[in-house]
Amino acid sequence: MVKNAEKESYRHRARMTPRRPASGLAERWTTVDGVDVFYRESTNPPDSRVMTHLHGFGLSGRYLLPTAELLADEFHTFVPDLPGFGRSGKQGAALDIPDLAHAAVRFLDDRGVKTTSLVGNSMGCPVILEVAHRYPERVERAVLVSPAGGIHNQPLRRAVGQLAKDGGREPRKMVTVATPDYLRFGVPSTFKMFRALTQYPSLERLLQLKIPTLVVLGTRDPLLPGPDRIKEVASQDENHVLLVVLDGAAHAINFSHPRELAHLIRLFMDDKPITSLPGTSTARVFEIFRGAYHPVASED
Repeated sequence: MVKNAEKESYRHRARMTPRRPASGLAERWTTVDGVDVFYRESTNPPDSRVMTHLHGFGLSGRYLLPTAELLADEFHTFVPDLPGFGRSGKQGAALDIPDLAHAAVRFLDDRGVKTTSLVGNSMGCPVILEVAHRYPERVERAVLVSPAGGIHNQPLRRAVGQLAKDGGREPRKMVTVATPDYLRFGVPSTFKMFRALTQYPSLERLLQLKIPTLVVLGTRDPLLPGPDRIKEVASQDENHVLLVVLDGAAHAINFSHPRELAHLIRLFMDDKPITSLPGTSTARVFEIFRGAYHPVASED
């Protein structure tokens, strides 16, 4: 009884404590399978295409907002904190990748969303792969930004070193956004989630994809193998992957290069040729692989 009372008190404080809005998107709460879920949502017309952004390891959806907000004028946008992350509540047991995929779909159910395009960063990419594997009818397109969790990130001490190196390559403001999320997530959850992430069959799921998929990599991302290795992986099957490299970007591209990433996503969603954002010279784009599925629209 005491634990239930404490839980209700936490929920009340989390929902009612005034905060300065971190986004131009509406900040909202819902309850999914008994867990309080915090999310952000745009106010587009109901018939807009739906786009849902899924965050990375130990983080909330807050650092995804720079890109999500730029796309919110065209897409009905959702940016949830998955259960156990950010301001959302926790379930009883630690969640693995399939659990998080199920939680993401249950969130969409709760919001009345039948189909959506999914944009993920880091851990959010394996979650998207699992959603597409288990619930293929729910996903229109996938955008995998800096996918993480493979052999290149093992063992944990190597991943920690990669994260530390990446921290020095991200904008300083990213530290102020990420640190509270990491502290809230906690050390025990970090070890459990890392194990689940590295055990997930990301490559197998990627090669099984049957939907148009954009993969965006940064040339300064220490958590990923080189583009040549990723191109080799992508070309193992005649799948639907479009592989693009963003010159000068590290891991958190959604935060560090929102204008360039939003530009790429718009082109991909409309099947247009991949080009660099006009007027930029420091973040050039290189298309290094295109599967057979993607048509290339002719330019007027």
